[in-house]
Amino acid sequence: MGRFNLVQTPLTGTGPALAARGVSKSFDGRKALRGVDFEVGTGEVVALIGPNGAGKTTLLSILAGIAEPDSGEVTGNGVAWVPQQAALYRRLGVRENLLLFARLQHDAGQTGEAPEQMVTRMLELTGLGDRAGDQVGTLSGGNQQRVNIAIGLMAGPSVLLLDEPSVGLDPAQRERLWGFVLGLVGEGTAVAFSTHDIQEAERYAERIVVVAEGEGIFSGTADALRQAVEVGGGPAGDLETFFLAYLRGRGH
Repeated sequence: MGRFNLVQTPLTGTGPALAARGVSKSFDGRKALRGVDFEVGTGEVVALIGPNGAGKTTLLSILAGIAEPDSGEVTGNGVAWVPQQAALYRRLGVRENLLLFARLQHDAGQTGEAPEQMVTRMLELTGLGDRAGDQVGTLSGGNQQRVNIAIGLMAGPSVLLLDEPSVGLDPAQRERLWGFVLGLVGEGTAVAFSTHDIQEAERYAERIVVVAEGEGIFSGTADALRQAVEVGGGPAGDLETFFLAYLRGRGH
């Protein structure tokens, strides 16, 4: 089993909206995940951090149902996956992109809402109404990410999985994006996101999960991570300093 119970803080809401237990995954004989446990509660924001190749994206893709684990189980319904690279048609307008995906979801029986009605609702929800006719390729990185998230929200998910959502965004774009995401959280949506930015994890997540070499080695608040390092006689400094010291202390 994974080691996420090293430091465990209570979940918000009534229980996990999405949970993984003992999840393992290998690629060409290389272990990408080793018995990982993970959960996110209703209305909770969880950050997934770790070095490159730690298994963050693999874990998110399994949680989303995109990839199958070799062993272990995932429980939860209504999960939306928003990958780092937006699958958008840059020469089409915002409304055209949304309408295309809305029709695909409607035809697949994933929603009973009329595509045109859904697009209107997504434009309102994401604040992109005034950009509906703009080509996606002309939008800022932050607004392109909003379009990408809007597609993920079409089926009314209870859990939103974001893979490096603020990569390539300037500070103002990041702030606006997170203002939008946290608005969804305020309405009960659970959010789990991967990031290489430790400050982003500390600012927006209620709980931080650390993955290294395919193993879950920590789950708790930013303060709990600092405390875990300080108990071991680690250095003072910002959270990134504590994070790196924690990895070294765990042999990663």
